[in-house]
Amino acid sequence: MSSLITDDEISHETALVWLEEIDRLDYIRQSLDRLRTRKGKPAYHRDGRMVGYAVLGPTAKASRASGTFRRRVFWLLPHDRDSQPEGLYTTGAPAEAVDPRTLKPRVKGHRTERSEGGPPSTEVEDKGMGLPSYQGEHRSPSPPVRPRRAPTA
Repeated sequence: MSSLITDDEISHETALVWLEEIDRLDYIRQSLDRLRTRKGKPAYHRDGRMVGYAVLGPTAKASRASGTFRRRVFWLLPHDRDSQPEGLYTTGAPAEAVDPRTLKPRVKGHRTERSEGGPPSTEVEDKGMGLPSYQGEHRSPSPPVRPRRAPTA
């Protein structure tokens, strides 16, 4: 989760490499992955797609135990808002999500009103779909709690 990434874990970043246009995305997911190299495009083993990754400087040290480097990887899943604007994350966002416009090398980024569900990104507008309007003064950074259905007998 984004909130678990600490400043010292990303202190050796020198650049963020984007594989697609991030200005069109309301949020992206970020994680710290153990990778064999400081730079270069990492292998991707999740559902969905990789959106970007961090490059580490020469002072970054590999783990003594595994020989790997911890680097940020940015990604989206097939059910995220960019692919399904009316889906699970019409409002709210996954726990590891941040607004990509708030990311920089050595800056973990944060959630914004846009990443939480409005106003819509240009991608959503281009598809002719809007997001529900928000009526309150403050938007919680956590996804909405969805009531559970009672089990049927």
